[in-house]
Amino acid sequence: MSAKITWLFIFLVPYWGFCIYWGARGARASRTASDFFVAGRGLPVWVFIMAATATSFGGWTFLGQAGLVFRDGFQFVFAALCAITIPLAGVVFLKRQWMLGKRFGYLTPGEMLADYYQGEIIRFLVIVIALVFAIPFMGLLLGATGFLFTMVTDGWISRDLAVWLMAIVFLIYVTSGGIRAAANSDTLQGLLLAAGIIIVGLIALNLVGGFEAFNLGMAKIAGSSITTWDSTRGYGGGDYNAGFAIPGVVQWTAGLGRETPAGGLWTGVMCLSFMFAFMGIQSGPAFSMWAFASKSPRAFAPQQVWASSLVIGLILVFFVTFQGMGAHLLGANPAVNDAGLASAQIMPALTGQRHGGLVPSYINTVSAAAPWLVGFLAVCGLAAIQSTGAAYMSTAGAMLARDVYRRHINSSASHENQILFGRLSMLAIMVLALLMATYARDALMVFGGLALALGFQLWPSLLGALWFPWITRQGATYGLAAGMIAVVLTESIGQKLTGDSMPWGPWPWTIHSAGWGIFVNLCICIIASAMSQNESSRARRMKFHTFLREHAGNPAAGQWRKTVAWIVTIIWFFFAIGPGIVIGNYIFGAPEAGYENWDFNMPSLWAWVIIWWGLGVVMMWFLAYKMELSTEPSKPIVALSDDFQD
Repeated sequence: MSAKITWLFIFLVPYWGFCIYWGARGARASRTASDFFVAGRGLPVWVFIMAATATSFGGWTFLGQAGLVFRDGFQFVFAALCAITIPLAGVVFLKRQWMLGKRFGYLTPGEMLADYYQGEIIRFLVIVIALVFAIPFMGLLLGATGFLFTMVTDGWISRDLAVWLMAIVFLIYVTSGGIRAAANSDTLQGLLLAAGIIIVGLIALNLVGGFEAFNLGMAKIAGSSITTWDSTRGYGGGDYNAGFAIPGVVQWTAGLGRETPAGGLWTGVMCLSFMFAFMGIQSGPAFSMWAFASKSPRAFAPQQVWASSLVIGLILVFFVTFQGMGAHLLGANPAVNDAGLASAQIMPALTGQRHGGLVPSYINTVSAAAPWLVGFLAVCGLAAIQSTGAAYMSTAGAMLARDVYRRHINSSASHENQILFGRLSMLAIMVLALLMATYARDALMVFGGLALALGFQLWPSLLGALWFPWITRQGATYGLAAGMIAVVLTESIGQKLTGDSMPWGPWPWTIHSAGWGIFVNLCICIIASAMSQNESSRARRMKFHTFLREHAGNPAAGQWRKTVAWIVTIIWFFFAIGPGIVIGNYIFGAPEAGYENWDFNMPSLWAWVIIWWGLGVVMMWFLAYKMELSTEPSKPIVALSDDFQD
């Protein structure tokens, strides 16, 4: 056994022991269904901040984002702004969901939406979305664990063994302690997530010779003829190296697999619609339950503004970029090597779809000099993955117990029976995810990509329940169903289900499935709501909205802020992650202009993203604090005696 494998177990054993400890603590504290499913509505402020941040970003940012930056270049650096768009959904929804949960005793989003809209179909659709998050998405996370451990141990630990070990630990602590165990373990996992990304980024920066050497290397690659495209085809942006420029506002392609976008996938509208998918994380069912579990809304603003937007944003904008783009200078890109532009031959070639191995490859570069660091970073990656999976498994199990078992099978179920059914549901979810990760890897890729886009389809339904009383049951239900169908038909699974008979492939017109889904969703929602207005139903819905308006804050004296908030948010979306991002291609110096002619001695598109990240933090501060969207309610919330509290 090599030294790095020994160190892996030295770090792994106490880490998993920490998780199991919180599972045991959670089990002892779970006397009622509310205790087990939403931690008795008592998650402390600092626990929510750490847990929500770890769940929001988790394994994908640790293992996946740098690889896509490497594959697609600075085109994909914009994705670092998910540190703004992910918590933006929380700014819009979490406080008001917490208020309704506190008032009426809701434990799941299905209970809240079914009660508000007086319909069971929407409850069913919410459960479907929760299960897509929990099963195939969980399977992807398990598979990522196996991949990470296999690479850092040079095959000593097989993929399947790592997957099964992680699944067993998941089952022990999540089924024992419920959401309380997931949240408390996330406090450590969030720290390990951030530390791991920063350390791997510093390794990359050190290997290329520092910040100045990094940008000098970028200038050499940008001035080369590697991967260019012809602006005369109408895509805009100039005849630039495709790794350093957004390939236009939109391309009218038939979709992936049918017509390849010129110069790359990430057009302005693709960036925007892809970010819509990220906004599905904190509008998804799991985060509704995080809101219900929080002791106070005081946790929401610091999590959204400082932990996510500022700290995680800083990490993603800089350290993930160092990882992804630095690999080009370290031998990972054969085209750069052939052109003589690489500064060293340290990384293995990552051709084809091997970009997913970027972060493990960085970790292995320190095997000889610091084997202990390999073990630590591997556990950081595991913690990042585990933080996301635990949240989705615990909340999906809770929804099955409350929205299926208690609602439709045993309406008089005791707390003990509800908790037992929840644990059995979590076990079933894990078994299905484990089977998919082991025996149906292709299906994981087909289904796993649906989760975020489907989560975003809940926006109109949540907006109706929390903000706009004119959205009716028919509008919310039909819109959500239509949006989910549109997502499926514009993903690869749509091709599978229709026998590849549709005239388009995934993401036609360089628009992500989340964008197509929300377009169809809103159209149907608005039309159906307009056609189904009913005075008695609206009067009932207004009771909820009157309560929210009386308690939510944002007094009339600050109405001018609403106008400012709308203008600022629209401008930010347009220029930071929308069509206006193409300006970033050249505004601070064209890609081929060279290091000395770049205004900030860095690629123009990267500087553009950094500036809009800073402005995004200010925007989030204004929305969360000044608009009072994430502050304490203006009046105390008095809980009603309600059936949902049982």
